[in-house]
Amino acid sequence: MQNIVNFFLKNRFFFLFLVLLSLSFFLTVQSHNYHSSKFINSANWVTGGIYKASSGISDYFGLRTHNVQLVEENKRLRTLLFNNRLPYPDSIPPDSLLLRGNQGYIVRNASVIKNSYNTPKNYVTIDRGENDGIAQDMGVITSRGIVGIIDNTSGNYATVQSVLNTLTRINAQLKNTNHFGSLQWDGRSERTVQLVDISRIAPLKEGDTVITGGMSTIFPKGIPIGTIENYHLDISENYYIINVALFNDMTNLGHVYIIENTNKEEIMELEHSVNE
Repeated sequence: MQNIVNFFLKNRFFFLFLVLLSLSFFLTVQSHNYHSSKFINSANWVTGGIYKASSGISDYFGLRTHNVQLVEENKRLRTLLFNNRLPYPDSIPPDSLLLRGNQGYIVRNASVIKNSYNTPKNYVTIDRGENDGIAQDMGVITSRGIVGIIDNTSGNYATVQSVLNTLTRINAQLKNTNHFGSLQWDGRSERTVQLVDISRIAPLKEGDTVITGGMSTIFPKGIPIGTIENYHLDISENYYIINVALFNDMTNLGHVYIIENTNKEEIMELEHSVNE
């Protein structure tokens, strides 16, 4: 305590100077409008900068919450799109959304926890499984396009057979026509897949969009896949082999959406009875 007293006594003239300087500054600001306005503006600039920085920090740490909210909103909008119906009231459970109508698609969201894209048979692992209503042969997409098809499930996880898998076959068509074929992958580039069995009479143009054809119980019609990069006739010269540049960056997957067709069993039973 004595040391503190000695410090102030030793520097008493300096502290007296600071007090007098502060007092004179205060009196100057108070008695002159120009100085007063400048001081207030400077103070506002400083505090505004502090508040802006604080808000930026808060926004940064709130990004995860905002992302979750956006994913939920996108899930609901995609279900509306697939079903072409109005949603139920706000009492809908947050983990899924089923809309009235003949279409009957449920959209669920998930996060990718593992992704392979540099082998002939690539798979994606997501953090949703049987406990979340995920089952084999459901379609998986992102906000940009298709990812693949659910292959295996456990209680809390599922593997997705990627579109970058030489075993994958997905019904697809040209957006501008009704010509459809089968989407597959030749195992070469992670950004390009092939659309085969398109008749040679189909009008093709580089840059045209390719979408899902809707002729299966997995994907609704109209989900974007990519654009025509180039094309050539196959050996028989009756069908085109089209290289399609994917909209999705398959090397950078985060949030995905799983699509369930609730009419799948009924459709398959009907088709099975016809085949018999």
